[in-house]
Order: sequence, then structure tokens, then C-alpha cells
Amino acid sequence: MNLKLAVILIIWNLIVFLLMGLDKYKSIHNKWRISEKTLLLSAFFMGGAGAFIGSLVFRHKTKKIKFKILLPTAVVLNFCILVYLINFIL
Repeated sequence: MNLKLAVILIIWNLIVFLLMGLDKYKSIHNKWRISEKTLLLSAFFMGGAGAFIGSLVFRHKTKKIKFKILLPTAVVLNFCILVYLINFIL
């Protein structure tokens, strides 16, 4: 895989991971929250691993059925897109 693409994906997943942590922090401290739509969209736009790991590490959104289904789905979809890119585009 192209090194630049790998670095970009790692940085993006780190940002999404931190978004999950930030939203958990805001949840605990009754602050303005990051919308569920934003969290899920960032997961589906190649941040699935960061969102999934973030939800486990921060124990955030783990009881919501929407997140139980959609975060693993985002990880699988992101993986399929990467496989496609590696095999057919790059």
C-alpha cells in the first residue's frame, strides 16, 4: 500500500478515536456533545477502526444498538474498500 495513504488512514483513525474519547468526556461533564451522526459518518468515511476501538477503550456508546451494529459494519466496509484499492487501483 502507498505509504502516504497508510499514514493518512492512521492519522484519520487516530482523530476518530479521539473524537470518541472527547464525546465521552463531554458526556461525563454535561457539555455540548458531538452528534451521533458525526461519529458514525466519521467511522464510515474510513475511520471505522478508530471509532470501534475508541468505543471499547472509552466504554462509549457500547450499549446503543445503533452503534453495536454500525461500528463493526463500518470496520468491515472500510476493510473491503482497502482490499479493493490495494488490488485494483494502487
